[in-house]
Amino acid sequence: MDLIFLGTPEFAVPSLRALVEAGHRVHAVYTQPDRPAGRGQKLAASPVKEAAIALGIPVEQPRKIREPHVVQQLQAARPEAMVVVGYGQILPQSILDIPPLGIINVHGSLLPKYRGAAPIQWAVARGETVTGVTTMRIDAGLDTGAMLLTAQCPIGADETAMALWERLADMGARLLVETMDGLANGRVQPLPQDDSAATYAPILKKDDGLVDWTRPAQEIYNRYRGFQPWPGAWTSFRGVRFQLKELRLGGPAHAEPGALLVDGKRLFAQCGDGHTVELLRVQLEGKAAVSAEAFRNGAKLQVGERLGAAISAAGQGEGKDTIA
Repeated sequence: MDLIFLGTPEFAVPSLRALVEAGHRVHAVYTQPDRPAGRGQKLAASPVKEAAIALGIPVEQPRKIREPHVVQQLQAARPEAMVVVGYGQILPQSILDIPPLGIINVHGSLLPKYRGAAPIQWAVARGETVTGVTTMRIDAGLDTGAMLLTAQCPIGADETAMALWERLADMGARLLVETMDGLANGRVQPLPQDDSAATYAPILKKDDGLVDWTRPAQEIYNRYRGFQPWPGAWTSFRGVRFQLKELRLGGPAHAEPGALLVDGKRLFAQCGDGHTVELLRVQLEGKAAVSAEAFRNGAKLQVGERLGAAISAAGQGEGKDTIA
């Protein structure tokens, strides 16, 4: 099948490779422009661009996909279908109308659950035990197009969004090839989504990682797993931002929410349901990440100290239990 591929992140790379390996003719790859990255802020290519170059596929990087000359370029290519996996721009109707077999998307959830920008992260953060991938035809809505195929998988009790993301990327690539084959022979038929069952997975914000110590331990742990690698799980200690780099569920305890509890060489934080999470690796703002034991020894913890005091403009605690 003659295809155009639009994608940007690492999640899209297995799908691109799978299409080529299956014998589809990918005439061009569209991806986001190179962006500054790293400490030196040097321009870096997207993972999809790097993969396309390695595969010998021409790469286009328009600033805006809706620009008239880009639309004309896509029309002139006359693709049978287009594939979008995490491209990063909204496609106008003028592009949606180009390919006769439609524009096919690989989405990291079992639609209509978790429509939106961060389906994998929110599925983990909200404690789901099952998720999957869906191929769909893109329409003018936000992940509202007709579904083509789905594949389901469990979410591990301690699995992070990063680990799940890798599994779903490979699963989505296999499902995409199956979908394209089914469209070519007419065996795959679109199925409308049940809008009444839709849930949303909005783009992540830094404050999504702020820990509310009055919440249950399992909820705090789920959000920690879901928000890896960003925004992570963070709070404050003595008025300084405090990143919880590695956590696991602890046991029951009775203290004020956010209280730090020492048990031998282990360090726990009290949650709002009478249970704890254990701190394994932590990082104070401006410092290197260290083990909880090293942090405890260096901080010389006092009885009754708690996480979650406010951060003032000068970086000093104000004696409150919320982040200012």
